[in-house]
Amino acid sequence: MNAIDCLARQRGLVKVACITAGMPFGPQEAFLIPEVLEYGRQGAEVLLIPRSCRGSVIHQDARPLLERTVAEPLFSRCILRAAAKVCSERRYPISAAIAVLRKSRDPWVLAKNLLVVPKALWLADLVQLRGVSHIHAHWASTTATMAMIASRVSGIAWSFTAHRGDIVDNNLLRAKALDASFVRVISESGRRLIATIAGRDAIRNVCVIHMGVATEQHVVGEPSERPLGRILCPANLLPVKGHRYLLQAISILKRAGVPCHLIIAGEGPLRHAIEQQVRTDQITDRVSLVGQLPHEEILAFYRNHQVDAVVLPSVDLGGHVHEGIPVTLIEAMAFGVPTISTTTGGIPELLRGAGILVPPADAAALADAIGSVLHDPRLRSKLSDLGRQRVEAQFSVRSTVKALLQRIAAVDSNRVKVTVQRPESGRRHKAA
Repeated sequence: MNAIDCLARQRGLVKVACITAGMPFGPQEAFLIPEVLEYGRQGAEVLLIPRSCRGSVIHQDARPLLERTVAEPLFSRCILRAAAKVCSERRYPISAAIAVLRKSRDPWVLAKNLLVVPKALWLADLVQLRGVSHIHAHWASTTATMAMIASRVSGIAWSFTAHRGDIVDNNLLRAKALDASFVRVISESGRRLIATIAGRDAIRNVCVIHMGVATEQHVVGEPSERPLGRILCPANLLPVKGHRYLLQAISILKRAGVPCHLIIAGEGPLRHAIEQQVRTDQITDRVSLVGQLPHEEILAFYRNHQVDAVVLPSVDLGGHVHEGIPVTLIEAMAFGVPTISTTTGGIPELLRGAGILVPPADAAALADAIGSVLHDPRLRSKLSDLGRQRVEAQFSVRSTVKALLQRIAAVDSNRVKVTVQRPESGRRHKAA
């Protein structure tokens, strides 16, 4: 047990089981690392449980989390043995939980939910053995399914954070929102989206708590004497990210004789199409695709003055498919890097008055914004200051985790435990 966990026990504070899709393993969910680390700094015990343990630890800043991670694959002898044990002891709550899953909107969603049932039962046993007081899942999809089943079987309160695409996925969203002690969304637009998809009454327990980043970021020295013009786009290669319009903007800037170089950090299904567009537009000398980078390397771009602006050209694909509030932009702003993005999803909540917003799918507007930032030192300085101020005021991980832990503590202290007794199980269960 480390010093942070000892401190939490001495203070008698909450012990939270935090369910992720895969973090600390694999390349995704790097934006969750500061939040989970901050739990411990604020005296809470954390048990980190990834739904799927695929790959190695890519992000070095996630390594401190390994000592508090319980890593089991989705299926293993350990999982199946624990699930069988729980099934023999708690048949009624398990039957009630499975009945909820049958309401999945289609057979594919039902199949995904059923796949996590054994691990959810293992989780129910684990959280009781480890003395967990609250279960919190990131994502409203199958991680929330795991948490909901584990809560119903163990009687331990649960909650979840809904981001954006997982809300649109609508995996039992209404049932989960009504069952959870509370639902945390990361933007006001996320709250509105849940109301649209799941109904107005489904947001009665919804609260807006932003994702936060560390604001004690240290920038190394003064900017170097290198020429201006290095732009970073840290985004997976997905349609919603709008890379095609950023590449068109780079082509416009090249034709106008504006010196600039775009670094695209991310991987995804559009890589081939992006490479083809780079060749077709003859901007191979202006664009570098560096693939998925470890989180600390992205932060090093900002800390060491290696980029002059961060650009995220996100688009609205219709059907509620657009961005929430991207943590990649928050991180850049915390270091004072000027940011440029579009008026989609929750992005205006972050950038309005602190960055540059342009219409989505508008390459000319992107090119104008990039050119303005690169050529106007006063604008760069102003955006740098405003960005840092916005993050410190509204997106500091210290304040966001404090708000989240206050919600969790309020649930644990005020929750009325309603139980039912079933003769076939002989166990008490929290009523749905």
